[in-house]
Amino acid sequence: MSAWGLVGDIGATNSRLALVEPDGSLSQIRVFACDEYAGLAEMIEAYFSSKARAEIPPRAVLAVASPISGDEVSFTNLPWTFSIEALRRRIGFTRLSVINDFVANALALPHLGADDRMQIGGGVAVAGAPMAVIGPGSGLGVSALVFNNGRSVPIEGEGGHVTMAAADAREAAVLDLMRRRFDHVSAERVLSGPGLVNLYAALCELSGEAIAELSPAQITDRSIAAVHPRAREAAAMFCAMLGTVAGNLALTLGARGGIYIAGGIVPRLGAAFAQSDFRARFEAKGRFRDYLAAIPTYVITRPLPALLGAAKALNDL
Repeated sequence: MSAWGLVGDIGATNSRLALVEPDGSLSQIRVFACDEYAGLAEMIEAYFSSKARAEIPPRAVLAVASPISGDEVSFTNLPWTFSIEALRRRIGFTRLSVINDFVANALALPHLGADDRMQIGGGVAVAGAPMAVIGPGSGLGVSALVFNNGRSVPIEGEGGHVTMAAADAREAAVLDLMRRRFDHVSAERVLSGPGLVNLYAALCELSGEAIAELSPAQITDRSIAAVHPRAREAAAMFCAMLGTVAGNLALTLGARGGIYIAGGIVPRLGAAFAQSDFRARFEAKGRFRDYLAAIPTYVITRPLPALLGAAKALNDL
C-alpha cells in the first residue's frame, strides 16, 4: 500500500501536479504554465480548487528545477522563491519534501520497463552498477542513482553547469564565439531549449548568414531545417555535444547501469536522434572507447518520469 499524497514536477516552463492514490497509481494529473502564476503556492492552490476532490492530502513531494540546500528555494530559470516550511503551512500538508527534479528522474530509473525507454546503440546494463540521467529542456538536468546494500541512493548535483568542451574545430569556433557573450559557457548554454537557439545563432554568425527568429522547436523541425541549413547544423551539433557530455558523465560515475536521457527535447526527435552522432560521440573517448561501448544509453519515452520518481519518494516520507 502506498501513501496518499500530492506529487509535483515543477519545471521552469511547465509544471505538473498529480495525486498518488493508495494503490500507488497517479490520478488527476494537470499541467500548468509557470508564467501564469505568481508562485508555486498559487499554482498548488489553483490545482486543488480545480479538482473534484479538494481535500488536501497529508503528504507531498515536489520535484523542482533548482538545487535544494535549505529551507529557501530559488529556481535557476524561473523568478520564483519560496520557503519549504511556509509552503507546507500555507497549503496544509503534514509533511512536505522538496527534491531536485532530476533526483526524481533518477529515482524513477529502476522502475522503467522496456516499453518506457528506447535504446540508442549497443551495450548491456550491469545490475547494481550506478545509473545516470541527463535531460535537456528549459535547462540541463543531471542526476544519478547508486546502490548500497540493496538500497538506491540518488545523487543531487548541478552537472548541467559543467564547462562545455569542444570535440572538433567547428564546435571550438562556436564555443569561442559564445564566450564573448557569456562569462562561462556551460553545457546548459548549448544543451537546452535556449541552448539550441544559442547554437543556431552562433553558426549563422560564423557562416555570415542572417539569423532568423526560430524557436527551439522550429530548429529541430525537419521541414524548417530543409530551408535553414544552420538550423539543421545546430540540431546535429546539439545531438553530438550531448553525446560528449553523456560520455563524460558515464566515465565520471562509472555508470555501467546505463545512461538515460530525459527532458522535453530529445524524446521529440525520435528516429532523428537515433540516427545522429550522439552514440558515436558518446563512445569517442580514446582508450576508453570499449568501456563506453559496453554501457547502454536510453531515451526515456514514458511520459512524466519525474512524477513516478516523486511518487516513490512519497513512500519514504
